[in-house]
Amino acid sequence: MLGIFSSAVVSPPEELVAAGSRTPSPKTTAGTLLKRFIENKGLDSAVSLQVGEHVRLAYTHHNESPWHPRSFAAKDEIFCLFEGALDNLGSLRQQYGLAKSANEVILMIEAYKALRDRAPYPPNHVVGHLSGAFAFIVFDKSTSTLFVASDQNGKIPLYWGITADGYVAFADDADLLKGACGKSLASFPQGCFYSTSVGGLRCYENPKNKITAVPADDEEIWGATFKVEGAPSVLAATE
Repeated sequence: MLGIFSSAVVSPPEELVAAGSRTPSPKTTAGTLLKRFIENKGLDSAVSLQVGEHVRLAYTHHNESPWHPRSFAAKDEIFCLFEGALDNLGSLRQQYGLAKSANEVILMIEAYKALRDRAPYPPNHVVGHLSGAFAFIVFDKSTSTLFVASDQNGKIPLYWGITADGYVAFADDADLLKGACGKSLASFPQGCFYSTSVGGLRCYENPKNKITAVPADDEEIWGATFKVEGAPSVLAATE
């Protein structure tokens, strides 16, 4: 899955900007990144969507795990890409008053709506109640809000970076982003969420703990690794 957002939606994280500046490397534009995704994943199976002027979303079922499928849904100007499976989907359906046929991506849209409409409902409560292997991207066109998260154990790889033309991109394919983002690239930290409504990256188990970016070694694919202060180890999803 792939989500690409202009600076009108997401300010490029300073840590990723700095990582790219320390070790300059080739990058491509957001448009080239999307084109490469479609070409690499298969023209017949890849689905892409432009949401307004500032957002591009894409996904495919090509080479997906049967246990961790990718899915997409849109409702009431809320768009969601979801990869993985929730162990507690049944109880969450009851919590949000959903039909038994509702899958994970529908659940995330409803969970986000609850977060948005029941303010000040904390974002960490929404993701903290999810159990399983997952990564998701939610974009609310009506408020131009982005909400991204990864499970606590990093079972579903998720990466983010900055393209040559300043777009922030999220994807489950590190090699794809490497070609577009160079060293302005990092593994999205497990057990964390990014929300433009709260102003950045947070750990949902300890949302008050500061998250810092540790510069990576030159031989690593990343430009930085994000670490939650107070956590026993560096939180970084790996393939």
